[in-house]
Amino acid sequence: MWYLIVFLISMVPIVEIRGAIPVAVANDLDLFWSYVICIVGNMLPVPIIYLFARKVLVWGSNKKFIGKFFRFCLEKGEKGGKKLEAKAGKGMFVALMLFVGIPIPGTGAWTGTLAASILDLGFKKSVIAVMCGVLIAGTIMGIGSILVANGINVMFAPA
Repeated sequence: MWYLIVFLISMVPIVEIRGAIPVAVANDLDLFWSYVICIVGNMLPVPIIYLFARKVLVWGSNKKFIGKFFRFCLEKGEKGGKKLEAKAGKGMFVALMLFVGIPIPGTGAWTGTLAASILDLGFKKSVIAVMCGVLIAGTIMGIGSILVANGINVMFAPA
């Protein structure tokens, strides 16, 4: 049951693998299988986002009720993408990988893939860069979660 929960958490925008791995560690799940499941869950929406998100956002940007939110998402993706492109130049693959790999909210697979789609970086190159970033973020979160869990266990262990 918990494996399904961490799988679903890893698919949620903003939270993604950054939230799923700590939940797996907190529930004493096998870290290797949790890592694999979280990566699959985090990567599952990536092709869909790359291929369709931009089209849906453009389509909805002039609609009455959803237009404001869709324009916000488009502007955020364009701004993030252009900022990334300005800093990276020809090193966009590495920049995208590191952007996704930094485990802070707003820099995950969803945002990175949307930015890659808006910048027309190419499907294969974008998916591979995002995958590498997800692997990095998962590793950082796994190590961090284990260190925090061990620290808590040491602090509250009976003397």
